[in-house]
Amino acid sequence: MPVVKVAIWIDVPIEFCFDIARNISLHPRSVPHTKERAVAGVTEGLIQEGETVTWEAIHLGVRQTLTARIISMNPPYEFIDRMEEGAFHSLIHVHLFEEQNEGTLMTDILQFESPFGPVGRIFNRLFLKKYMTNFLVGRSENLKEIAEDEYSRTGKPRI
Repeated sequence: MPVVKVAIWIDVPIEFCFDIARNISLHPRSVPHTKERAVAGVTEGLIQEGETVTWEAIHLGVRQTLTARIISMNPPYEFIDRMEEGAFHSLIHVHLFEEQNEGTLMTDILQFESPFGPVGRIFNRLFLKKYMTNFLVGRSENLKEIAEDEYSRTGKPRI
C-alpha cells in the first residue's frame, strides 16, 4: 500500500491550525484546482469524530465523489479520516499537529490502494503516488497561507 507523507510548518497556534484543517467551509480554498465542494454529510463548518463528508471534485480530468468519515479525533493533535465510498480500493488520511517554535508542524500521512489488483499497483507506482504527493503538497501550502492570513486578520478561523 503506497504511503505519502507531507509536513509543513505553519506560523499559527496548534488549536487554530487543527480547526483550519477540519473546516469544511475552507477546504475548497486549499485545493482550488480540483474544484472540490462538499455535497453531502457535513457541508460546512468544523467536522467532528463520527461525521462524514462527501466531496465532489475533478481529479485526472474526471468528476469524482469521495465520502470520508472521521474515524478518530484527538484535539488538537490528530484526526483520521477513512474513505467509505470513492474511486480507491482504500484510503486513510492521518492529520497530525505538533506544537513547534510557537507555531504548528502539520503532517499529513496518506495511505491508499487503487482498485484493479496488479494493474492498480502498477498505476500506483508509475503515476498515482506522485499525483497524490503533489496534491498534498499543494493543499498543505494553501492551508498554510489560509491559516496564517486568517490568524493575522481575525485571530480565529472563519467557520
